Amino acid sequence: MGKPLLDVLSGQKPERRPVWLMRQAGRYLPEYREVRAKAGSFLKLCYAPDDAAEVTLQPLRRFDLDAAIIFSDILVVPHAMGLELDFLEGEGPRLQTVSDSASVNALTSDAQAWQFGRVCETLRQVSADLPPGKTLIGFCGAPWTVASYMIEGGSSGRAKAVAVAASNAVWFAELIDRLIGLSVEYLAAQVRAGAEVVQIFDSWAGDLVGEAREKWVVDPLCKMVADFRRVCPGVPVIVFARGVGRDQARIGRLTGANAVSVEQDTILSDVIADLPLGCAVQGNLAPEILVQGGGVLEDAAVSLVRQIPMGRHVFNLGHGIVPHTPPQHVADLIEVIRRADGVGV
Repeated sequence: MGKPLLDVLSGQKPERRPVWLMRQAGRYLPEYREVRAKAGSFLKLCYAPDDAAEVTLQPLRRFDLDAAIIFSDILVVPHAMGLELDFLEGEGPRLQTVSDSASVNALTSDAQAWQFGRVCETLRQVSADLPPGKTLIGFCGAPWTVASYMIEGGSSGRAKAVAVAASNAVWFAELIDRLIGLSVEYLAAQVRAGAEVVQIFDSWAGDLVGEAREKWVVDPLCKMVADFRRVCPGVPVIVFARGVGRDQARIGRLTGANAVSVEQDTILSDVIADLPLGCAVQGNLAPEILVQGGGVLEDAAVSLVRQIPMGRHVFNLGHGIVPHTPPQHVADLIEVIRRADGVGV
């Protein structure tokens, strides 16, 4: 058996429609909760290669998925740059902030940081144990999204970061440049450790509009993809600029990504109609529909499958699996997709 995800991303005909789900390793699985409790905290789990490899592989043992995405977090990069980081139960990340040139200049840019080393060791372990036909995905956050966390200190809002972006402060431009450079090095290290595909998450891209989006979302994504390709030619790149709607297609064209991932409020057929033939579309079932299950889930999944040919589509969610998702619904979803495509299950 080939690797369906790699086939689609390289423009080859896949044996079946590739399926993976953002946050497929997570709190909806009881086996994940057991490992998480043993680790003691989310951050400790991210930096414990044995445990992180285990939870990365757990969904592939349960479900007929086509890829594993490494268990980690986009805030590994600012943590490696020297900012203090913690994750509070029920609240999310708490990150030390930057607010001026002095705080940006104080950041380190060490591609050999121990944080990166732990993630890469996890990748090596997963790569060694990955079942045949499955693809290993590495990832990082996009410059705008990571910078917004570094300014806000958490995930409660983006108002301060949006204001800084609008001010065109010199230090903010320096921060974006630093993030581009180190993130590319980090992705390249993940590839050397076993990642076969990388995804760049710009989770807060939709918070910027007009000229600000061009300058701080589109341009950095273009530079990241171009720089990464120079270091890792031939390794597919998926870009997820969440919240930009049909602008996804333009971002796909400008970046030259192998695929664009699309949030659930966007019509996939509209996006793919504007994409070049070499770019696939990934998505975009609503996570809430996966929670509902039953006929609602089946109808929505079949509708997506019928919109996009198998060779141009990576089936995924419009965002991550939510914690109260019944695991059986994931199994049901995959069965529906295979049946709709006429592929044996």
